[in-house]
Amino acid sequence: MNIDFREIATATMVLFAVIDIVGSIPVIIGLKTKFGPIQSGKASLASAAIMISFLFVGEEILKLIGIDANSFAVAGSFVLFFLALEMILGIHLYKDEKATSASIVPIAFPLVAGAGTMTTLLSLRAEFQSINIIVAILLNIILVYLVLKSSGKIEKLLGENGLSIIRKVFGVVLLAIAVKLFAANVKGLFA
Repeated sequence: MNIDFREIATATMVLFAVIDIVGSIPVIIGLKTKFGPIQSGKASLASAAIMISFLFVGEEILKLIGIDANSFAVAGSFVLFFLALEMILGIHLYKDEKATSASIVPIAFPLVAGAGTMTTLLSLRAEFQSINIIVAILLNIILVYLVLKSSGKIEKLLGENGLSIIRKVFGVVLLAIAVKLFAANVKGLFA
């Protein structure tokens, strides 16, 4: 157990940017309006379970199909790069199917623990200790719970412009992290 607060802080910021729960407030409010109250606790616990499970099972899946961690981390850096572009430019490269209910499925998966989050977790696993990533996941789940619980208040407080600014700032941070992740792992492909 090697707890490193720098790794925890970095992993927390990366996951926060990828999950983009603050940027998802308009989607959450739309689901709440269409389908009624969201069960914040259930959605948060399901998201945590999905992410922590994938953190460990995902690596085994990679071994099973013969992909090394460096290759996956480089691929993950491309996913993070495109997610960052979406956040910064306000475009949508990846389209999800429309939700049919406000149950755990659209909130926990794919909104919180979606494809970008899964790729990020395995990419982080190539760089950081698992315990630090788990702490980062739990910190993000607390934030997810708080945002789900108070999404209406946050929307009123920040307004549309405030949400847009936050989304763009975290997009730039995520872009820088994608470049760093690529640079750190691309050498391993040719070793």
